[in-house]
Amino acid sequence: MTNNSAHLTVSLEEFGLSRYEAKSYVTLISRGPMSASDLAYYSEIPRTKIYSTMSKLESKGLATTSKGKPVMCTAIPPEDAFDTIIHEQIQKVTTMNTLVADLKKASDESRRSRNSEEKRYVQIGAGSVLGQMRTMIDGAESSVMVVVDQFGLGLLVECKEQILAAGRKGVEIRVVMPANMIGLAAFQALSRNVSVRAADCAQNCLVFDRAEVLILDDRDGRGAIFSSTDILGLSQSSAFEALWQKAMETDVLADMTYEEAQEVCFIINTITSMGLPYVMRFLIQSDGAKSDLYDLLEKNGIALTDKTFDDVLSMIDVIMQITCSGHARMEVGSQSITVESPRNSGGSLPWVSILDRYLQVHGYKTRTIIQNGRTKSDSGDGGEKAHIRLSKN
Repeated sequence: MTNNSAHLTVSLEEFGLSRYEAKSYVTLISRGPMSASDLAYYSEIPRTKIYSTMSKLESKGLATTSKGKPVMCTAIPPEDAFDTIIHEQIQKVTTMNTLVADLKKASDESRRSRNSEEKRYVQIGAGSVLGQMRTMIDGAESSVMVVVDQFGLGLLVECKEQILAAGRKGVEIRVVMPANMIGLAAFQALSRNVSVRAADCAQNCLVFDRAEVLILDDRDGRGAIFSSTDILGLSQSSAFEALWQKAMETDVLADMTYEEAQEVCFIINTITSMGLPYVMRFLIQSDGAKSDLYDLLEKNGIALTDKTFDDVLSMIDVIMQITCSGHARMEVGSQSITVESPRNSGGSLPWVSILDRYLQVHGYKTRTIIQNGRTKSDSGDGGEKAHIRLSKN
């Protein structure tokens, strides 16, 4: 059998003919009418199968056989033989199209009855994620909200040119990352161009213009884009805003070494998460014995005693800026330290306590005066202020 005959045979099988039927028909079309024995020979079909094969071709209207001896086999011309089959195939396609349309209509009606809308997302391969991030940042019109771990931060830094371009056209870009990444080179590079805060987070999610959402998988580097998803976009935006409000500001840490920035973050986390419970528990268990937040830091490995006064004052000043927008400074020409905050919330008091205890440990006698916006001694501008007056014992 020639290559062309083999090709035709396979094609006929796709129309529903058996292999023997297809080979017999192609042989008859190619060589013309012939006896059953010759047909078996040229079509390479077992002689025992040729008569049953011809009978099936006759029933399908593809061939005829004579009644005499020898039995002669003749193919019906293709333009006549396949007219019925072609119409059957057309009818099947038409029926299938109708079925698909009916199924789609039923699906749409079902979603409308549930008052829901089908949402779609597009998967992005690991090799295309960075390019997609750059494209989406470049296309942002008003805002980009970002939550990243170290994997996501590495990709974000690679988008520096797009971030700069977005900033020039007024796009607000805010980033939240874990505190243990503050001070890394990637953080320092990023913090010069966008607003960065620190909080506990374990995902990589970017929200563009409160609508499109890009989620990254740090396990295999792939991503997924959720588009036209008003509910998801707004939900992720709200979650980001809540996280942003609770997150720690990091602007004043941008120029610190990693070790310095991490020490500040650890001190803030220790005092804010353990401070009050520690003092209360100690007072209850020790019959009112004196303890303070300075001891808590020492117990957790922060040896303030070994630091110079200038270093401690500088550290408290940085912490005040982060936690309550305040400052701590030594008053020039006087033996007095001023710790103040524009917020009348008590946020400066833990740091006043720590600074006061440090001075006492180093041999100073201190007298602390605390003011707030509701006292007569204050100027009335609100906020809170503490003066630590000191003299050497």
